[in-house]
Amino acid sequence: MAATMPGSRPPADGAGGGQGWLLPFMLALFFAWGLATVLVDIVTPKLKSLFDLSYTEATLTQFCFFAAYALISLPAGAMVTRIGAMRGLVVGLVVMAAGCLLFAPAARIGLFPMFLLALFVMASGIAVLQVAANPLVARLGDPAQASSRLTLAQTFNALGTTIGPVIGAWTILAHTVTPTGTDPAALAAARQAEADVVRTPFLVIAAGLCALAILFWFLRRRVREERAPETAGPAGLGLDLLRQPRLALGATAIFLYVGAEVAIGTLMVSWLEQPQVLGATPEQAGHLLSFYWGGALAGRIVGSFVLRMVRPGAALCAVALTAAGLTALAASSAGTLAGWALIAVGLANAIQFPTIFALAIEGLGERTAQGAGIVCVAIVGGAIIPVATGALADGFGLAVALAAPVLCYLCIAGFAAAHARGALG
Repeated sequence: MAATMPGSRPPADGAGGGQGWLLPFMLALFFAWGLATVLVDIVTPKLKSLFDLSYTEATLTQFCFFAAYALISLPAGAMVTRIGAMRGLVVGLVVMAAGCLLFAPAARIGLFPMFLLALFVMASGIAVLQVAANPLVARLGDPAQASSRLTLAQTFNALGTTIGPVIGAWTILAHTVTPTGTDPAALAAARQAEADVVRTPFLVIAAGLCALAILFWFLRRRVREERAPETAGPAGLGLDLLRQPRLALGATAIFLYVGAEVAIGTLMVSWLEQPQVLGATPEQAGHLLSFYWGGALAGRIVGSFVLRMVRPGAALCAVALTAAGLTALAASSAGTLAGWALIAVGLANAIQFPTIFALAIEGLGERTAQGAGIVCVAIVGGAIIPVATGALADGFGLAVALAAPVLCYLCIAGFAAAHARGALG
């Protein structure tokens, strides 16, 4: 892949626009935010134990994290449309790094709401990155290969989510401080020590994000972008695009997919700890969680090639049905089968997000960033569905709670089938 000479100016960004040199930097970006995002799954059981939370209360971590998408994505789409994707990446990285840095005062104060605030700010930065990065990767070559290219980028995101649980299990879950006696001061000291464990990984990630922000800031002038004129009102946010069935239903599918993926990832450690499943320790379950995300990594490596030969709608329908079947199998069985069936859902998840995203924003032209903003709002499913699943777990048990992601995957299969038949235009 030939690099652009320092003194030359690359051609305009677009299909086959000679911006292939940018793809490796984008892959590094996808890796970094995957690593940061998956640590939320590790932090959740730690905070549940630290603050003695119910399942519903513990999933507030995911609620605050993914609620940021609902509040930030539309303004982010308007901003990226105005300032360009490269500057949007810099803004997203800086905001995300600020959220990671907030883990330090949150750990020092030792209050659950402070951790929620840190997660919200970090997720706000990721929302901006989603809006800017996904359409940019989709434009770095042949439009017909956009799903394949996004799946490749999501492969590096999955690499981050695969490594993240191992790092989190080692740095967070493996360190348990047992208070000596029942003295309030001893209990407070133990809680402080437990909270401090959460801080270090996020400070390291913040440093890496700042380095990436500096890199993209210097690369911004080497990418020529076509920017749409600023528009006021609903059209400025792209809400009028919801009249297009493909975008509206694609956003709904993203809502359901992210909700199902996050619900399973959030409850995975608790699921594997159950005596009737694997009876794993928290650290063991944290390591096993990496197989869930590792399945997505393996699937995306294969999927980036398969999607060059198979229609995206047909492939999406097949994997969504597979995910629904594996989740139902886990819920209705016990022991090793119940544990590994749920872990294997990660493999079926592999191509779902990038494929849905690419199908939803296809053909939007200069309004792609606005359409991406709408799709990214739908990532708020990661805030709502895990909380609903947690409430089911509190009331009826974890096995019954898995019915929620099963229903989500079946609806995604319906969207994919409609696209494969050409019913969405």
